Amino acid sequence: MLLKKSVLDAIQRGDVTLQFRRWKRPTVKSGGTLKTAVGVIGIDRVEPVTRTAINDRDVQRAGFTSRKELLSSLEGRTGRVYRIALHYKGEDPRVSLRKRKISSQEDMAKLIEKLARVDQASRGGPWTKEYLELIGANHGVVAAALADRVGMKKGPFKARVRRLKELGLTESLEIGYRLSPRGRSYLARLKSWSR
Repeated sequence: MLLKKSVLDAIQRGDVTLQFRRWKRPTVKSGGTLKTAVGVIGIDRVEPVTRTAINDRDVQRAGFTSRKELLSSLEGRTGRVYRIALHYKGEDPRVSLRKRKISSQEDMAKLIEKLARVDQASRGGPWTKEYLELIGANHGVVAAALADRVGMKKGPFKARVRRLKELGLTESLEIGYRLSPRGRSYLARLKSWSR
């Protein structure tokens, strides 16, 4: 579920506690979470609702000024209308993780082990080190261009980069990516580790 930055800010402040979407099938579930630009959003409840059941209180909680404005935001899409109750849970744990440089041999060994498991699970062979080096050398380059350099389509390439992001090694930019302080320290230590 994509949310505009202004809506994310309102959720973070507690001003918005509902969203409405028209889906063939929900992309979030009750009890789940979303990692966003402002932090983690908790999904309290996802339920189908008729357009006529949307009331003025819903309009206010969703951050709209009128029912008409809310309903027009659902136009042009197919599927059922869903009411999503949500709240701001807190900072994305990946933010603090990516700021944490590799500080010990134990930390390094654990990360090497995690990345080895990722590489072993890949049908195409090891890729994590290559991607980290590619991103490190191409700060802010669009994903499509980076994907071309490794002979992949953009979608699968971005999915792989998200795996690195989950480990705190990369950060998404407005355009492209960069290595996080953790990612940079990992690559620097890796050079001496493998000697």
